[in-house]
Amino acid sequence: MSQNPADLSATDLLGLYARRVLSPVEVIDAVIARAEVLEPRLNALYAFAPEAARAAARESEARWMRGAALALDGVPATVKENIATRGVPMPLGTAARRDVAPSPVDAPPAARLREAGAVIFAKTTMPDYGMLSSGLSSFHPLTRNPWNPAFGPGGSSAGAGAAAAAGYGPLHLGTDIGGSIRLPAGWCGIVGHKPSHGRVPIDPPYYGRCAGPMTRTVADTALAMRELSRPDERDATALPVQDIDWLGLDGLDLRGLRLGLMVEPGAGLPVDPTVRRVIEAAAGLLAEAGAIVEPVAPILTPAMLHGLDLFWRQRAVLDIDALDAERRAAVLPGIVAWAEGGRGLSGPAVFHGLSQMAAMRDAGLAAIRPHDFLIGPVAPIAAFKAELAWPTDDPARAMEHIAYTVPFNMSEQPAVSVPAGTTPEGLPIGLQIVGRRFDDHGVLRLAAAFERLRPALPAWPVV
Repeated sequence: MSQNPADLSATDLLGLYARRVLSPVEVIDAVIARAEVLEPRLNALYAFAPEAARAAARESEARWMRGAALALDGVPATVKENIATRGVPMPLGTAARRDVAPSPVDAPPAARLREAGAVIFAKTTMPDYGMLSSGLSSFHPLTRNPWNPAFGPGGSSAGAGAAAAAGYGPLHLGTDIGGSIRLPAGWCGIVGHKPSHGRVPIDPPYYGRCAGPMTRTVADTALAMRELSRPDERDATALPVQDIDWLGLDGLDLRGLRLGLMVEPGAGLPVDPTVRRVIEAAAGLLAEAGAIVEPVAPILTPAMLHGLDLFWRQRAVLDIDALDAERRAAVLPGIVAWAEGGRGLSGPAVFHGLSQMAAMRDAGLAAIRPHDFLIGPVAPIAAFKAELAWPTDDPARAMEHIAYTVPFNMSEQPAVSVPAGTTPEGLPIGLQIVGRRFDDHGVLRLAAAFERLRPALPAWPVV
């Protein structure tokens, strides 16, 4: 086989396993070899366990040989550090939790992957408490972007984005509370799906918090969603089970489909001209295929973004204050500086911040009513320098790059990032597709249609 097995899609791997052209053991060996070469530079992985992975791959190979294969049997996968996996500590990216005990059980998304036979060979890195859109952490080494290691992969699913782009196998699991799947997906040139709230059971649940797949293809994202969306009673916010044909991605008729194009979000950083050009070109392709593309007025206000920022700062300062002095000193200084803005807020101020999250929800839902889907940038800029905590390098402006993504966490709508193009320097730019509440399948179908329309993208990076 001319292609390195580490670069094959999950869809292709399952077909090759079924025909006994390739073995899960060969594939995990290729993934481990790739990771061992690149990790000293990228630092995408945590709790890398090659020998346990090889043992799981041998068990998978045996199931394939006796005709008892599971839905994702033998497909290599990683799980973000803040999704519990049994036997592995969960420090949440911060040295303040460096000695936390191992997790006793799998959280729901990890459990679904393991039940389906996926070979979980590592966790992936994240910044302190998941509160940065970068790979900067006080616990993990600095995670870098495979397209250009001088830049970061985004976050907080930093390691997952880098691992997918670098070819550490096909399936990677992230979480998203304000853009933490879609931002690294856009900046790493991969597909990242934030499901409708409750579509993928998660533990613990929180406002806007979702788990979802990060892959190289829409088909692999759909394959993962088929398993991740299975029920788990631990999540009190989970949606009722629906019979969704996740793998049925073809056949979406773009003619007459109403798409709202949101180029300006209304708050945060101004959109970079290169990002605008790539997104408008993507909208043009969809229009040429018959979709009706209409501009959407900005939905976010500075007051909404500021209120959300205050609410999250207040939560963070309470978490940090609960630590003893030694542990507080171990938290990333930028996170501490940002959290200080939440100290001493009055009850009305905190309530106002929470109310702005509700205002985002209402704005997102109102924006899509005249349309079938919304499209626009994932982020206003391409990837930023790896050493920075935020694109602005300023804790007072920590949220200015999430204006396109965070409204749809609050509105609980499904949203996917799909690669749309690159900057002249070769950094990826993602197109965000947002659907009506609960229409995860429709979002993936439109993403798959765009995947077929767009011009060829650069070959995957070799670091």
